[in-house]
Amino acid sequence: MKKLSLIVVLVATVCMSSYAQRKAVFIIVDGIPADVVEKLEMPVLDEIAKAGGFTHAYLGGARDGYSESPTISAVGYNHVLTGVWSHKHNVWDNDIAAPNYNYWNIFRIVKTVSPERKTAVFSSWTDNRTKLVGESLPAAGRIKLDYSYDGLELDTVHYPHTRDRKFMLAIDEKVSTEAARYIQVNGPDLSWVYLEFTDDMGHMYGDSPEFYDAVTKADAQVGKIWKAIQARKQQYGEDWMIVVTTDHGRDAQTGKHHGGQSDRERTTWIATNAQPLNAHFKETPATVDIAPSILSFMNIKAPESVVHELDGVSFVNNVSISTLQATRFGNTVDLSWTALDKTGEAEVFIATTNAFATGGIDNYKTIGKVPVEKGSYTITLPSPANGDIYKIVVKAPANTATVWVTRPGYKPEGRPVKK
Repeated sequence: MKKLSLIVVLVATVCMSSYAQRKAVFIIVDGIPADVVEKLEMPVLDEIAKAGGFTHAYLGGARDGYSESPTISAVGYNHVLTGVWSHKHNVWDNDIAAPNYNYWNIFRIVKTVSPERKTAVFSSWTDNRTKLVGESLPAAGRIKLDYSYDGLELDTVHYPHTRDRKFMLAIDEKVSTEAARYIQVNGPDLSWVYLEFTDDMGHMYGDSPEFYDAVTKADAQVGKIWKAIQARKQQYGEDWMIVVTTDHGRDAQTGKHHGGQSDRERTTWIATNAQPLNAHFKETPATVDIAPSILSFMNIKAPESVVHELDGVSFVNNVSISTLQATRFGNTVDLSWTALDKTGEAEVFIATTNAFATGGIDNYKTIGKVPVEKGSYTITLPSPANGDIYKIVVKAPANTATVWVTRPGYKPEGRPVKK
């Protein structure tokens, strides 16, 4: 009996150790449309993709729907961080005036579920840490990152702000070098690296040799971090996930602008070494899928109330359903989804309130069950069906997916008016 108990303890210890060795780093390289990545020689991204995969992705939410979000930098960063669109996280531009921290970012989730895990941010902007992550803010859970390296754009002595913006290239070199050094030496469990220079060159020159040169330089900067995690894997046997993506595309006419809903502004990309990638990775995933994918890789299970708000679905490991959609016909709603794993049943829930947005709790009621493989379910909205928002959750064996149904003409508070 003692021998059996010892075996159980040893197995549990090995499992916990294995989970602790799951580490992730995500890198946002600013303002690079998918067609540019595909036309240039990108040896580092190619090597990462060879280990895992490369796919087109999208941002901007659903065009003309309640989740439509501007294709703007800080907005795009927060999609990656929170796994939700702007109608929830309430970041609509680079001012980051009033983020809704009730929608937890990935650092808050990781630190809440596993406080012992180490976190780090490497960035030119301090706003990424102080406003988006909301470090130390009561509203953001008072989370504290274990290491941060940012604010270099404020140092005009070492990085004089010349009109050619080349100082940003020097800052990105410093940020990527420090990220690689710290990751290789300390191996934080979750890291975010942000590189800006590519967007500067895009705004200045559009589709041009100058922009393309900046993109290839960014590939080399990513290479430093890729090399660092490979060294960690070899030295410590750790299992690392790297995700490289961008925050928006560019306009099709000049390549200088972004912010709208054109295909080129909305089309982004994801390169990752993660395994196993599921079928959703090839479905044109969204930027909001990145946070759930990292959490799945790291074996971090977010609180159920947070999961019920996620707009993203993991492209790592097994998932049951993806691309959940809702079409309203008066008081009835047709749900549809792609059944990626057809086994088991899906349970459908609905909430008629949005208390979560203000720090409250929504009361989800069970509507019914249906075989996952059916891929559809029709519900009747609770009477009277005149509310602004109905929040629908479909819980399948391997994952949960969410969608909203809104009244006609519903516009999230804070969304900019289209001009």
